[in-house]
Amino acid sequence: MPHTCVTLKDFGGPENLVLETFADRPEPAAGEVRIRVLVTSAAFTDVMIRKGMYPDVKDKPPFTPGYDMVGIVDATGPGAARFTPGDRVADLTTIGAYAEYICLPEDRLTPVPEGVSDVDALGMILSAVTPYQMLTRVAKMQAGQSLLIHGAGGAVGTAMLQLARDAGIAAFGTDIAAKHDLIRSLGATPLDANAPEAALLEATGGVDAVFDPLGGDSLARSLHALKPGGMLVAFGFQNEVLGRGGSIPMDFVKLKLWDWLPNGHATAFYSIGAMRRKHPDWCWQTNSNQSQLGQ
Repeated sequence: MPHTCVTLKDFGGPENLVLETFADRPEPAAGEVRIRVLVTSAAFTDVMIRKGMYPDVKDKPPFTPGYDMVGIVDATGPGAARFTPGDRVADLTTIGAYAEYICLPEDRLTPVPEGVSDVDALGMILSAVTPYQMLTRVAKMQAGQSLLIHGAGGAVGTAMLQLARDAGIAAFGTDIAAKHDLIRSLGATPLDANAPEAALLEATGGVDAVFDPLGGDSLARSLHALKPGGMLVAFGFQNEVLGRGGSIPMDFVKLKLWDWLPNGHATAFYSIGAMRRKHPDWCWQTNSNQSQLGQ
C-alpha cells in the first residue's frame, strides 16, 4: 500500500520540504508497532529542526520531520505485545511524524485515554509537559511564589499561566498587546513584550523564577528580574532562529557562567528531549488504568 510523508531535502526554508509517496508502508521491526498518524503539530521546534538549529537532532537531510504525534496502532512487529491494532497512542517523536505511517518502539509510546480528543492529546505532549516540568521539576516552585514568562500568550506560555494559577503562584507574562487580554483571563499580569530590565523589575518587584524562550539579549533582562535566590530557566532560542540576534552556543555559556558565579541566582536550560532521556518515567508513566504525561 502506498505511503506518503514529508521529506526535508536540505536544512533551510520551507521550500526544502517536499511531499513524497512510497510504494510500501514501513514494516515494524522487533519490539515495534506501526502507527497510522492522525495528528501532528507544526511547532517552533520543527522550525529549528528544519533550519538545522536544534541541538537534539543529529540527523542530516533527507529525513522526515515531525516532533510529536497521536495515532492508531496499525500493525505490531515480532515480540511486540503491549498494544494491539486499533489502540490510540501518543509520542514525542522529535522527527518522523510528518508521515501517514511511522514505526516506533512500543515501550516509548503512551496510550491515549478514551474521552480525550486527538488534538487535545497532541497539545499535552510538548506544550503542556514542557511548562509542567519546568515549573515542578526544574524551578520546583511552590504556592505563594511568583514567576515571569516571556511569550506568555503562546502555547507553552498559556499552559504555564494556567498551571501557576492552579498552584497559587503569582504570574507575570510578556507578550504583544493583542495578547494581553488573554493573559489577564488566565489570572496573570500582562507586560509589554519589549519591556526593559528596569520596567520588568518595577512591575514585578522581582520574581522567584523567569522562564525565557527567547535567548540572546533577553537572558540578561530575565536574570535581572529575579529576586535574590531566584532561578532563570531558558528553554528556547527564538531570537537566533528568527534572526534577531543571539547565539545558541553563547547562550549555553552564559547560563553556565551565571550559574557558577556567586550572584545569588541559579540558571538552567530545559530540554524536553534531554529530560526524557535522563528521566523517562517523568515523561510517560502508564499503568493498567491510566496514562499520565509529565507526572
